Amino acid sequence: MRLLLAAAALVAAISGARAADSFDYYVFTLSWSPGFCETGGAAKQPAQCAPGAGEGFVVHGLWPDSAYGPNPEDCGGGYVSGAALELTKGVYPDEGLARYEYRKHGSCSGLDPQAYFAAVKTLRDAIFVPDLLKAPHDAVKTSPAALTEAFVAANPNLKADNMAVTCRDGELIDVRICVAKGLTAFAQCPKVSGHTCHAASITVAPLR
Repeated sequence: MRLLLAAAALVAAISGARAADSFDYYVFTLSWSPGFCETGGAAKQPAQCAPGAGEGFVVHGLWPDSAYGPNPEDCGGGYVSGAALELTKGVYPDEGLARYEYRKHGSCSGLDPQAYFAAVKTLRDAIFVPDLLKAPHDAVKTSPAALTEAFVAANPNLKADNMAVTCRDGELIDVRICVAKGLTAFAQCPKVSGHTCHAASITVAPLR
């Protein structure tokens, strides 16, 4: 399985992680930067959304998620070292988001910042983005179902009930993929997949 050719050091870090708040699986979220920017994100991330930035999918987060009940958040994460942040380059749109994501979500994973960001990077490298979404320079009209099918076709063992495609104001916002806690398989997650966009068609905004 491609998802899961994680480095031995990463596997060791996960297996030796300190006790974490209870959760059932991770939600790995890839934000479609052009859609994020066109639906209000430019005010929050001006560098990411600047003309010519050329960002497509960027990591928004890796979130511990509970199948039932509230998801763990803000579990007391502390200092994020420069060495840990080195792992976020080219993965998150900026270090500020990476720091925030560790404090809010990563701190509940049981992993220290370096192991957590290594896990994020491993997943980002392991998951294929369909050709349709690699570098569109013109708007693409499609449907959430078609995008789901494209991700399923591009990623062995991924199924529709392991993921969600979200939209806002008729535009693609992000793709959320559920992954088992050990990062060795995709996970079933009805709470997540049930919130996929139900629009008949959506627009994939082009790179900026």
